Amino acid sequence: MPELPEVETVARGLNKFLRGETVSEVEVLRLDSVGHPQVKEFIRLMKGRTFGEARRRGKYIIVDLSEKSALVIHLRMSGRLVLKEKKEPDDPFLRVRFRLESGRELHYEDMRVFGRLWFVPKGTAVEKIVTGIQSLGVEPLSDLTAEYLLETLAGKNQPIKNALLDQTIIAGIGNIYADESLFLSNINPLMPSGKLQLKQLQVLTKKIIEVLERSVELGGTTLRDYKDLKGVNGDYQNAAWVYGRDKEACTVCGTTIERVKLAGRSSHFCPKCQPVSKQMRQKHEAAARALQESRTKKR
Repeated sequence: MPELPEVETVARGLNKFLRGETVSEVEVLRLDSVGHPQVKEFIRLMKGRTFGEARRRGKYIIVDLSEKSALVIHLRMSGRLVLKEKKEPDDPFLRVRFRLESGRELHYEDMRVFGRLWFVPKGTAVEKIVTGIQSLGVEPLSDLTAEYLLETLAGKNQPIKNALLDQTIIAGIGNIYADESLFLSNINPLMPSGKLQLKQLQVLTKKIIEVLERSVELGGTTLRDYKDLKGVNGDYQNAAWVYGRDKEACTVCGTTIERVKLAGRSSHFCPKCQPVSKQMRQKHEAAARALQESRTKKR
């Protein structure tokens, strides 16, 4: 799933390449790719709109349009926006086509069809149409502080990795950058979030920002589907410290990188650089076995 750096990269690409372009025609090839309003109305309202500034909120892209309206996009698992020049072939997973007066086209492609596009009319708050934005937590690149985390995580027993993935706490962080930030902070993903001290959270806050900014510089991470607006892959995966490197040697100490499941997601860490007690490991393993047994019984 595209995370903050990938979405930020796309938003910046929209500002660089699409601002000032006007929509001449809209073609929706997959009806459920449009979240609001009905498809026929979406097509009518988007026609003739001029693209203005694009910005990111969490993993959402909000694009200002002429007449004080807006287009909101959530890429989710496999969505991507690609600016096509004349006569370029269509991707087989093209879902929405915006023909532009310049002759170029903006394509919304989505293999898994979880992404959505919403049109927000003049005088309507974005949050009213796209309700998921209402519950988002702080923006890590501008508003995240160690003091906020200390207060928010107080008393929580959930693993810190799970807390970082909670979009109501911090908006935009996903699996990749949570793993990377925790490694650089020497914090094990299994650590109960409420037990972290202010000094640890100060380091974690700093590393979250560093990792996200570095990934934005590299154009994000491409594992399967993500590309930027011009169809170029991101490059952070080649600079990752632990993510996707299970059973490989830690580049800091040489210890073998391990992987565990947390909240249904793979978590990568170095057991030496990110130490955790034996009791905590056993507790996690017991919980994982119990969950697997429960799922097996339901089948």
